[in-house]
Amino acid sequence: MNPLRIKAIIRKEIYHLIRDYRSLYLAFAIPLLLIILFGYALSLDVDNVETIVVDYDKSEFSRDFISRLDASPYFHVSERLTRIKDAIDYLDHDRTKVAIIIPPDFMKSIGADRDTPLQILIEGSDPNFAGIIRGYLTSFTEQYNQKLLLSFLNRQGMEKISPPVDGRIRIWFNEDLESRNFIIPGIIAIIIMIVGALLTSLVIAREYENGTMETIKSLPVKAGELLLGKAFPYFIIGLIDVLVAILLGQLLFGVVMKGSFWMMMAATSLYLGVALALGLLISTATKSQMMANQMAMMITYLPSVLLSNFVFPIVNMPSVLQLITYIVPARYYIDILGGIYLRDVGFAYLWPSMLVLALMFTLLTTANYILLKKEGL
Repeated sequence: MNPLRIKAIIRKEIYHLIRDYRSLYLAFAIPLLLIILFGYALSLDVDNVETIVVDYDKSEFSRDFISRLDASPYFHVSERLTRIKDAIDYLDHDRTKVAIIIPPDFMKSIGADRDTPLQILIEGSDPNFAGIIRGYLTSFTEQYNQKLLLSFLNRQGMEKISPPVDGRIRIWFNEDLESRNFIIPGIIAIIIMIVGALLTSLVIAREYENGTMETIKSLPVKAGELLLGKAFPYFIIGLIDVLVAILLGQLLFGVVMKGSFWMMMAATSLYLGVALALGLLISTATKSQMMANQMAMMITYLPSVLLSNFVFPIVNMPSVLQLITYIVPARYYIDILGGIYLRDVGFAYLWPSMLVLALMFTLLTTANYILLKKEGL
């Protein structure tokens, strides 16, 4: 490879980026918007759930139950209604997620040591959200039952009963169970696909549409030199975007990298190379900017969001989709990000994912080279 020819191609691509403000907008503005919007808007945490209560009992026990529920960080008792019909109206109009109906003999039944039914209505349009709420309410009622049992035993002068199994739960890696600690690193994988694949999917197709590809073929430029020269500016832009994302994640959301920064940059460079090679392959194969953009969106961006373990767990997907995820580069990069950001593991754990990315990069680069050679370079 001739460094002077590579430098000339790099200079040509930089001049185009400077003249085409839309490419620069895609390269810098959209990644910034993504990390801000995803960081603030996309949250898998369930807390402060709007809750209404219909208290037919209006006793000391019912008021204590409501106050304890409202004091929980997971529920917010916004209204105390007088009729169950009003509670159903709230649920029908999506003005609440949970309605709790306390029967008129609530305190009397507890005092008489009888079963005390408590009606709980959950808005289940989102099954995942509703399932989490049901788990919270089940845990809350069990804790409330334990409180009542201990109070009863104390009144009877009995000794406190210790349960046979004492589960001592400790959360590792994401102690506060904040979804942003997982989402912010995952956004980096999406940003790289936008900069790497979506932008580079246009560079060679643009040469075909503008009629300059024939001029390039007449020059003493080899296929490898063209690929390297076209990819280098976007590689630098991608690294800059990643550094900005790391900085914003720490400053705005408090997400701090626990592992090695240099291991992170090595894995990022490898994944960015895969994205660039994939974008260039799409660009060379389609020869049309519109077609290349659409294919890049379907082949790179959407799988990176949907099939990478970023938002939707792979284990919950159908078997066919689980097999497809093995060819999605973002799956391996997000696994690396989780290991570096949350688990603080080193190369001994990360090398399988990095090896797969390296194989993908080799295969895609080879395919690009062969395709350009067939085009006459």
